[in-house]
Amino acid sequence: MTYAAATQDQLLAIRVNAGIEELAQSARFVSAEPDMVEAIVEGIGQFAAGEWAPLNRLGDLEGAKLANGVVQLPAGFAEAYQAYVEQGWNAIAGPEGFGGQGLPFTLACNVLENLGTANMAFNLLPMLSVGAIEALEHHGSEELRNKYLPKLVSGEWSGTMNLTEPQAGSDVGALRATAVPITEGEHAGKYRIAGTKIFITWGEHELSRNIIHLVLARLPDAPEGSRGISLFIVPKYQVNGDGSLGQRNDLRCVSIEHKLGINASPTCVMSYGDNGECIGELVGAPNRGLAAMFTMMNNARINVGNQGVQIGERATQQALAYARDRVQSVRAGSPDRMPVAIIEHPDVRRMLIRMKALTEGARALLYYTAGQVDRGTLGDEAAAARAEVLTPLIKAWGTDAGIEVASLGVQIHGGMGFIEETGAAQHWRDSRIAPIYEGTNGIQAADLVTRKLGLEDGQAVLTLISDIARDCADERALGTLAQDCLTVAEWLRGEASLDDRLAGSVPFCTMLAVAVAGWQLLRQLRALESIDNAAFLGAKRASVRYFLDRVVPEAAGLRASATAGAADLYALDSTQLAG
Repeated sequence: MTYAAATQDQLLAIRVNAGIEELAQSARFVSAEPDMVEAIVEGIGQFAAGEWAPLNRLGDLEGAKLANGVVQLPAGFAEAYQAYVEQGWNAIAGPEGFGGQGLPFTLACNVLENLGTANMAFNLLPMLSVGAIEALEHHGSEELRNKYLPKLVSGEWSGTMNLTEPQAGSDVGALRATAVPITEGEHAGKYRIAGTKIFITWGEHELSRNIIHLVLARLPDAPEGSRGISLFIVPKYQVNGDGSLGQRNDLRCVSIEHKLGINASPTCVMSYGDNGECIGELVGAPNRGLAAMFTMMNNARINVGNQGVQIGERATQQALAYARDRVQSVRAGSPDRMPVAIIEHPDVRRMLIRMKALTEGARALLYYTAGQVDRGTLGDEAAAARAEVLTPLIKAWGTDAGIEVASLGVQIHGGMGFIEETGAAQHWRDSRIAPIYEGTNGIQAADLVTRKLGLEDGQAVLTLISDIARDCADERALGTLAQDCLTVAEWLRGEASLDDRLAGSVPFCTMLAVAVAGWQLLRQLRALESIDNAAFLGAKRASVRYFLDRVVPEAAGLRASATAGAADLYALDSTQLAG
């Protein structure tokens, strides 16, 4: 199918929800003036549609393959990545001192949104590089930054994150990879890394000239658990003093996983130090690696929430095209007995408008989150705290919405949606990973009701709810949901036990995410008078009204589940439950 970037809606969200014009008033982001923003959004949309979208189906059908230790991608991927690097898209928000453009994170989100909508599996490559840049910028020494950041920022080199091991999934503290200090020889002051990591996205490939692995490992005599984890840079090729590439490091891709979706993204089992000569460099302080890696993970969690928007947009466009062309059955109650396109049938209309509403709601939440991150970068502590609260919302609800939209897309195709040739199933298969990686959505919800609900003695969450309630006096359903969110939040902070909080975490996360998304869509609705595009205005009003009148009341219905407590979950012991 043909794909066109959602440029108009993106520009609206960037202007209204991220508040890009206000950001451009700061000295740091002064370059983000309207003409520049529009040129970036239009330019990356055109690039993604022209260069990356045509590879999406091919990547799914052929996938990444491992042969003789080398990961091979389908034809066209290398050229498309090189074009991405040459046009400077990887450097949009990179630090200016290392070759980046220093633009807001909001615009980096837009680059990833367009690339991921065009080709979600391919987009994981630059997405992880952006996270590696963030971690090094904040935690790397000056020497490490000078050595690695320029080519990571340009995209000439790519980055990965290595946390998971066979016995250490969500419990990162159980990892066993080791790092032994080197005291003599050419690598004195560095470390010998040894261990196996699994589920390493784009862990091996030939598209970039070097791969910079960020690896969590334990120093000798490190404390047990997460307090004893350090972070190391482990490059695929050693980097000489003059910046040129040296010998291949002692690391290899053992295998790549056979997955449900994102088949063009090589998900690698990586082995470090088979011959005792895998050399790494410490990032940050010893035993503080998890804090450094979480800088990368927080960035990645927002960008995974972005994937919900991406897959929702692509699935919606395909469903709309199919529904417009597929003629089937007479319209119910119509005196004309001629069959009509299925887009005319009420339930298909319901599904299509729901797909648009959920996708646009997730996009509004995404750019609101990004705008708060940018304000935090400028030193606004309240915005930084709000961004922390919003991160689990966009990651969890954004990806849940993406799955629902992709599933509706299959449904609209009917039996043809279950047939691989139409491509509708690929969107659902690709979408299914997003609620799992970078911390499962259950973990995001748990983070919300524990750490985030306690942030600033509860005020970070309560102020957010208060802002929604104050701004939506003319929207009864949204006001009711805001009040329900307040009631649940106060119960979770008060009489609820830890088990009760965790049992109600997912419904509360959904409630609060929908409340914020509805609020941000309402802000868009109030700003439409500045847009001169009748077709866009009509579609936007319809999707926002659907969200406010139907999605918002559904979320309010989760209040009982959020406050039901944990007792009924433990009415059976484990043996009885497993049967």
